[in-house]
Amino acid sequence: MKKLNFKKLIALGLTAAAAVASFTACSTNATSGGSDGNTGSKVYRTLDEIKASGKINIGVFSDKNPFGYVDENGEYQGYDIYFANRLGKDLGVEINYVSTEAANRVEYLETGKVDIILANFTVTEERAEKVDFALPYMNVALGVVSPDSNVITSLDNYDSYATAKSAIENGNGVAWANDNTEVIAFAKQNKGYTVGIDSLGSQDTIAPAVSKGNETLLNWINDEIKTLGKENFF
Repeated sequence: MKKLNFKKLIALGLTAAAAVASFTACSTNATSGGSDGNTGSKVYRTLDEIKASGKINIGVFSDKNPFGYVDENGEYQGYDIYFANRLGKDLGVEINYVSTEAANRVEYLETGKVDIILANFTVTEERAEKVDFALPYMNVALGVVSPDSNVITSLDNYDSYATAKSAIENGNGVAWANDNTEVIAFAKQNKGYTVGIDSLGSQDTIAPAVSKGNETLLNWINDEIKTLGKENFF
């Protein structure tokens, strides 16, 4: 079953399912971008400009565990934060974390509000027309987490879409389908839940992104990812 069809079935669980769209992993290194649509002026900062400033602006989630979230002490935590901290250290600059939502990620790069987006950014052809993606550092698919008392291991466990919808409305959700990394983290952090389906549908690619045309920063990130890969950092 294609993931697009499955998406219609997963109004299941503990919260509304955030389905991941299928797409083609595509990385571009365009040379003609890096300007805003009104004036044609460059909106991004080059690698040398970032180093000279002593600070880099990185867009991350503030409420999406395990990728990026703010803990009880007001500190950013998560997988993307761990990665970003290493980028800042190796670049020799401080990090200014900029909280972003999924809908704002492209906009923040296009307007120069951030230098890099690390907010669980899946690579798509459409996005690659507007931003430049670096090398990938994670692959994700859909996963399903459910209570230990009724572990869901197959879509056949559900009678119908209506049954799933009713379960949500009555507050008796039976499962939650989302990025597999996210549901796995949920199960680890919440006793009594099991990820019965750890990979469903095609895998999608997660990668850092920079403003279109920012080749110096893009090339540095690509080299950094290669280095970190040899260290088994990820």
